[in-house]
Order: sequence, then structure tokens, then C-alpha cells
Amino acid sequence: MKLLDLYCCAGGAAKGYADAGFEVVGVDIGPQPNYPFEFHQADAIEFVKEHGHEFDAIHASPPCQTFSRTKTLHGNEHPDLIEPTRDALVASGKPWVMENVVGAPLIDTIKLSGQHFNMTAPDVDGVPLKLVRHRLFESNIVLRVPDSFHENRHVQTASVYGAGGGWTPKHRDNPDRRGGYIPHTDVIKRLMGIDWMSKHEMSQSIPPVFTEWVGRQLGGYVKGAPCAA
Repeated sequence: MKLLDLYCCAGGAAKGYADAGFEVVGVDIGPQPNYPFEFHQADAIEFVKEHGHEFDAIHASPPCQTFSRTKTLHGNEHPDLIEPTRDALVASGKPWVMENVVGAPLIDTIKLSGQHFNMTAPDVDGVPLKLVRHRLFESNIVLRVPDSFHENRHVQTASVYGAGGGWTPKHRDNPDRRGGYIPHTDVIKRLMGIDWMSKHEMSQSIPPVFTEWVGRQLGGYVKGAPCAA
């Protein structure tokens, strides 16, 4: 099975689809030297219009900064590409998935979180951390969420942003306080299930386990057996 990965960045989504059994080809408007699969630097919408018919399925992660809770931290304008991307995906006639942050105007979504997959890892001082990282998925096939959800109320939440470094929070006894602790890059890599990206690239990525879950369902649909996850 061959999957087209639009707005691919450094390949977090791609790795999950590869783990689910897809041959992945990535497209992004900017260079992505750390992308782990075949890559084309191009406009995503134009590429899918020209080449979408060559693939069994398509994934798209349009830029999310417009809808992110941290949008006030971004100093430049980002276009809203969700609607034109959806139009191009629908026109392709292929099974497709579009991913974005909570708050983005996706339709009939499922929401995945690190808590569905119990994404935890010890910090450098051995204190356990959890990754939450909610993401929405829209598709023209029926997707389902995992049955499990690990709340881990008394485990510190780790944040994955482009800035910051490994620092020790002053109040480990209050893990539910507003905001999250930004751990060392090596800890973030373990939490995310990613070992080939910079911290900035990880801040733009989704954990591969999310798209492995989605990809097994998508692959089942391609093979004629929906909901194979």
C-alpha cells in the first residue's frame, strides 16, 4: 500500500503509517532533511492534484499555527489551508485522513491523545512524566478511538514546545497545575517515540503511535476490511 503524506514536516505521521504497513511518500513546501522516507519539496495541494491518483491513501496535516493555543507566540501569519486541502482530498477520490490541533475546523472528527496509548517515560531524575498532546482526525472513512484511556492523574504532564530545555519544576507535588514541564530533549524523544528529530521538529509533530492506530484502520479499508486496528 502506498500513502501520500502532505505537509509532512519531519515525518512523525509518516513513521506511524509506515509501522502500519504503508510505503510513504512525503511532500512539504520547505526542505525536510530529516524526513525518513521518499520526499518531494512541492506545494501540497498542487502535488495531490497532479499525483494523488498514484496512491492508495492520503494523509494531510495542514499548518496548525492558526488554530493552536500557542498561536500568540508565533510572530508571522499562517494561512488557513484546511478547506482547500479538504477540497483537494475529496477531489482525489481516495481514502484520506486530515489531522490538526483541537480547535481547528475539522468535521466529524475523532480525538486521539497520548493518554490513549499510555505515553509515559521517566525524567532524567527518575520522576515519571506523561504526554497528553490531543489531536483531531477527520476522514472519509469511519475511524474509531482506542478503548483504553490512561488518565494518570498524579503524573507530571510533559510539554513539547520548540523552546526551553531540561529544567526541574519547583513543585513536583502539584502535577495538575496549569501548563506543563518541558523536559530534556532525550526525554521528549522517548515520550514521543521519535529519535530522529530536533526539539523544534518534535514541537510540530504528532507521535507516530497516533497514525499507526489510524493507519491500521486506513490500511484495512484499502484492503477491504474496515476497522482493522
